[in-house]
Amino acid sequence: MTRMRTSSIAVVAALAILLGGSDLSAQNKYDLKVPGGLAFSEFKGYESWPLVSVSQDGGLFAAILANPAMIGAYQAGVPANGKPFPDGAKMAKIHWAPKNLETFSAAKVPGTLHDVDFMVKDSKRFKDSGGWGWAAFEYDTASHAFRPAGTEDKPPQASDAKCGFGCHTIVKSSDYVFTEYGSR
Repeated sequence: MTRMRTSSIAVVAALAILLGGSDLSAQNKYDLKVPGGLAFSEFKGYESWPLVSVSQDGGLFAAILANPAMIGAYQAGVPANGKPFPDGAKMAKIHWAPKNLETFSAAKVPGTLHDVDFMVKDSKRFKDSGGWGWAAFEYDTASHAFRPAGTEDKPPQASDAKCGFGCHTIVKSSDYVFTEYGSR
């Protein structure tokens, strides 16, 4: 009887490992980090941040979200009032490939996730990039996993927290921020 009980326990344990193993090996996106120090974990909870705006560029749809510090600055008139965003302001930009809405095919809606980009204002940490740090994380639909974007991606990304600085210098007068806060 003891041998049967031991065998049963072993079978149940093996099934639990096999059936539950995918959850154990699933990627924790918050463990990812861009070389140069910017980590996905610095943006934990971005999924529930308020919407700043939407955009379409390069065939992708995007939702631009911001943390409360960034939203407060926008509502106070930054950057139109000539003031910079405060340290601690953060933005997330989620890109999707568009698809037709199944129930109303004339409408385009977000389809598969493409990537997530982040920026954070920290004038001490990012002195040589306008006070901002950037990170881009590509999403692989097959593995359902993120990875830091690199030079092989479109657009190509440098492998550090200054990856967005080159593009954002054209909006230096807006404290390196492209996105305007849409009317509500």
